[in-house]
Amino acid sequence: MADSETLITAFRFEVRLLRSPTVVAGQPLPPGGGDGTLPPAGDRRLCDGGFQEVSGLEIEMDVQEYVEGGRNNGVIRRVGRGKFPNLVLKRGMFVVRGENGQSSPELWHWMQRILNGERPVPRFDGLVHVMSAAGQVQASWMFDRGLPAKIRGPELNAKTGEVAIEELTIAHEGLRLLPAEEPLS
Repeated sequence: MADSETLITAFRFEVRLLRSPTVVAGQPLPPGGGDGTLPPAGDRRLCDGGFQEVSGLEIEMDVQEYVEGGRNNGVIRRVGRGKFPNLVLKRGMFVVRGENGQSSPELWHWMQRILNGERPVPRFDGLVHVMSAAGQVQASWMFDRGLPAKIRGPELNAKTGEVAIEELTIAHEGLRLLPAEEPLS
């Protein structure tokens, strides 16, 4: 069986989940929490994975309309809140680092702990790397404070023996495209 680095580069999109900084209500975000910088990797990593399809890399701004009295030829438009749809990762697998490509149960355990009442709810920031056929990073997005909204396993078939994740949906609080010169961890 291939090691985890070989397995991940066989897919087109690499995903890394890193523990989010703890946010306290009324306090500013800590360094690396939504300010455009990458958090330090260290032991904050939940797991790494590779996927064949990623959707939801988008931002939508809720534009507010203001009707000004006496202005009959149009309305004034103002900046509203940003909306971030869920990320949907399809046909992939998270692997245990350094374990020869073995499937990682950590993602399932993360969701099960939340459903079983673990508080505070552990959140993870994520990096989504777009990979070339040669395994080089072409572009990277980072999302903030992700939660597992849905995990769907494969359709089990004794002929194929697949153990991959068929679909993973992550709800998050922010998304940004990282500069090309930003060092990726």
